[in-house]
Amino acid sequence: MHWKRWITALILIPPLVLLILKSAPLVFAAVILIAATLCLWEYFEIAFYGHQPPVPVIFHGWGYFCGALVVAAAHFQDFTLLALALALDLTGAAVMSIFRFKINADAPLVAVKQMFGVLYISFFISFLILIRHSSEGPLWVLFLFWVVAWGDTGALYTGTLFGRHKLCPAVSPKKTVEGAIGGMSGLTCTVFALTVGVVGQFGDLFESCFKRAAGVKDSSSLLPGHGGFLDRLDALLLAAPTAFFLKVYVLK
Repeated sequence: MHWKRWITALILIPPLVLLILKSAPLVFAAVILIAATLCLWEYFEIAFYGHQPPVPVIFHGWGYFCGALVVAAAHFQDFTLLALALALDLTGAAVMSIFRFKINADAPLVAVKQMFGVLYISFFISFLILIRHSSEGPLWVLFLFWVVAWGDTGALYTGTLFGRHKLCPAVSPKKTVEGAIGGMSGLTCTVFALTVGVVGQFGDLFESCFKRAAGVKDSSSLLPGHGGFLDRLDALLLAAPTAFFLKVYVLK
């Protein structure tokens, strides 16, 4: 399994570095939009699993549309558009839930899951765009990716070799305390790296909660050896807002 993980990583890393460092802002935002949409699709597949009758695709589609507006708001740094996107999503999900309530009382839960997906994925991932728009942004985004990726890889192999004590077995049975420490020990000892690394590992565990509840191992099989896009970006979803806060308000 690990050889698939490394082959996929080696294929994706060079274009990812070029995207972060050299692409035009609009191109970077477009790629973030694609990634957010794929993650939303995987999230909806997990979050809506088991609902009967199945959740109509209109709930998904409305989430994709409003999520795209959120990403666009980050690109244009338009707070009004962001507020409109979130209000539209809440309003649309609320209206659709009323019609679903006629056939199943799970309607409010479905609406909440849909709205949470837009916040959790589209809103949080948009902080990557905000970081890149800031001073020396491309380098900071690259550093953020490195911190999260190193933490994930360090945790995996340290946990595999030395893991004895379960970190959070109810959520992720394979993650260990030793692995978490190993994921942090390889990082440059800075406030940024350590804080973002810790938050990133919580992001990984948080996504595992959804998969555990739905009884699935991976969010999808789109990335051989890695699972789905949400499996690879789960740590970044919580780490990106944290990194933006540290860069703008703490380390400025």
